[in-house]
Amino acid sequence: MSTPALETHDLTVTYHKRPVLYGVDLAIPEGNLVGIIGPNGAGKSTFIKAVMGVVPGSSGWVKVFGKPLKDMRHRVGYVPQRESVDWDFPVTVMDVALMGTYGELGLFRRVGKRERMIASESLDKVGMLPYANRQIGNLSGGQQQRVFLARALAQDSDLYFMDEPFVGVDAATERAIIELLQEMRAQGKTVIVVHHDLQSAQQYFDMLMLLNMRLVACGKTKDIFTTELLQKTYGGKLTILSEMADKAAKSSF
Repeated sequence: MSTPALETHDLTVTYHKRPVLYGVDLAIPEGNLVGIIGPNGAGKSTFIKAVMGVVPGSSGWVKVFGKPLKDMRHRVGYVPQRESVDWDFPVTVMDVALMGTYGELGLFRRVGKRERMIASESLDKVGMLPYANRQIGNLSGGQQQRVFLARALAQDSDLYFMDEPFVGVDAATERAIIELLQEMRAQGKTVIVVHHDLQSAQQYFDMLMLLNMRLVACGKTKDIFTTELLQKTYGGKLTILSEMADKAAKSSF
């Protein structure tokens, strides 16, 4: 049996003595495209930040490819929420993509031809190479998201966390992003995505994590996207979503 790309046990996070994430136990196999879904305030972004070590867990542990995160950080990439980024910071599109190569460079090496080639190839994959010299703040929301995906690609990681990459992007960018994620999965990468749109969740992801402060369920999308489990996750807010789940179940027969 292969080592999971991500494994957590009893992962709990407390803000100001108030738990916001309780005892999450899961194992994500390598080479899957995984969606994290749940209502607002369910702890979806907190889960990613806790796994990444950005916020401290109050109990439990995290393993990445069978080892502590500190030993495997070089194999992990991250795309934050757009709203968490200072878009007035004076950097170009190329500067942002080059940031993805810094882990390989170490402290004392300068960016060279190889790093510029990697950054250029990554920008080309997301259709942003023509904008390489453009200030990052002068781009549309969709273009900014593509640039941060290019930075993640330049890292050439094995496990990626992406926090709502489809928010604030146009339909063309959403299609381009999901095609890119599917290509990454085909290369054996594991991609874990915080997502808010249930209708596309069942189309986009191999696996789903249903989260509402506690882990409700985690598994293959066809097994997890059910009325019962969605009701447990979203509570009484789920009339329309239940209809969607019922349609999905019928269409699978």
